[in-house]
Amino acid sequence: MSNLLERTILIAVESELQRQVARLDHPLNKSFFEMLTYHMGWSGIGSGPDAAGKRIRPLLMLLTIDAIGEKWELALPAAASIELIHNFSLVHDDIQDKSPLRRGRLAIWKKWGVAQAINVGDSLFIIAHLAMSDLHGKYSYESIFKATRVILEACLDLTCGQFMDIEYEKQDNLTIEDYWTMIAGKTAALLSASTFIGSILGSSNEATQMAYRDFGHYLGLAFQVQDDILGIWGVSSLTGKSNESDLYTGKMSLPVLYGLERSGQFAKRWKQSRINKDDIPELSELLRTDGAQLKAQETVDQMTELALKSLRQADPKGEAGETLYNISQRLIQRQS
Repeated sequence: MSNLLERTILIAVESELQRQVARLDHPLNKSFFEMLTYHMGWSGIGSGPDAAGKRIRPLLMLLTIDAIGEKWELALPAAASIELIHNFSLVHDDIQDKSPLRRGRLAIWKKWGVAQAINVGDSLFIIAHLAMSDLHGKYSYESIFKATRVILEACLDLTCGQFMDIEYEKQDNLTIEDYWTMIAGKTAALLSASTFIGSILGSSNEATQMAYRDFGHYLGLAFQVQDDILGIWGVSSLTGKSNESDLYTGKMSLPVLYGLERSGQFAKRWKQSRINKDDIPELSELLRTDGAQLKAQETVDQMTELALKSLRQADPKGEAGETLYNISQRLIQRQS
């Protein structure tokens, strides 16, 4: 259950996102602008909060600032930037993974084609960086420079993580350590950047900045493992995407790696021949029987505890601090 502060921040974030994306609101760009607003969940059939997503990253950033004791409103452009980068990555991920659905609706590439979807992703990426320029006059040059560098480094980590995710589908000798390296970039980088930037713009000391950075990092790891679990055993009507795709495409998620490590019935079937969609129910049940689902859930709990340990070290204050703890629990207990 969200509180008043959380709801207030989310309303402000949505308004700022619309302001930033409006850079493309021009008669000559009407169709292009429509594609962006569709992806952001603001237009088209099924538009609304479910289609927009949770806006977790900007929320974490602004709550971090408030928990340090500074005004979160000044950082709205940075919050919009991190959310736009996240959405750029989703557009491109759907193309690369051939995922037809995003948040219960047709993905951009499925609705308008791959070429235009690439343009949409690229424009979101560019607008995200233009948004950071709106911080000038609100923060010191040093803080803006450091925050911008964190975003750029997170983008590079994100790209490397996505490269590994695709590359790993061709390999059959991956280790658990390979997996952690991949998701540290693919998922944890932006969550860590969100809380890290929040602490930078909140003018906290270096030790507190590192604690918030680590909080986001471990929360990101827990988030991805939970996503892996939902990608196999989740309910499609809740997740907004098919629970067949991860196994069908041969995605090396943590449950799959745990299953292969066990060398049981799942591993035997996985290595036999190409996986067909009809095989998915049997494979997911074999994974469960081999203990991979339980092991993955235990890992979520371990990463969450590391995240909470870092958050305690950061010592967030007030309602924002309580909300950061609550969000951490909600993220790892989610079913969508």
